[in-house]
Amino acid sequence: MTREDLDHNEYNAYYRNYIELLQPDLNLTGALETGLVKSLSFYSAIPKQKWNYAYASGKWTILEILQHVMDTERIFAYRALCIGRGDQTPLPGFEQDDYVLPSNANARDLTDMLEEYESIRKATLSLFKSLSDEALLTKGMASGSGLSARAAGFIICGHDQHHANVIQERYL
Repeated sequence: MTREDLDHNEYNAYYRNYIELLQPDLNLTGALETGLVKSLSFYSAIPKQKWNYAYASGKWTILEILQHVMDTERIFAYRALCIGRGDQTPLPGFEQDDYVLPSNANARDLTDMLEEYESIRKATLSLFKSLSDEALLTKGMASGSGLSARAAGFIICGHDQHHANVIQERYL
């Protein structure tokens, strides 16, 4: 199953821009694996003096963006786990800004954060590899909208790419 096979009723329209950043012919595990390699390379190349840079007042730093990407991946992987296992409990949304300040990302080292990022992505890959095609197609509710387990995986990948694009355009 590729990104192109996703039906628009598998996710909230809000996530369409993230999903469309991905190559249509990529399958989910391929997208996760490719994203891991690209992201590790991208973030590793950022000069140290840019890690705590924000392009405007009130905007996140690069370290805060990476922390946000990791937090979001954990949340969407959890959603995929719940939905893929058939749990029909509606899953709550989350306020991304509420996660940034207590994360203390700006006091962290990028190298340590990239090790964490890699661990998270490998765990996410293991989760999605363990889900059957039927489980991947299962739909549940998250943030008040329908979401399939596989759409959650593609959203993780597209969200990661979105933030790399923002960093490239506005921070570097």
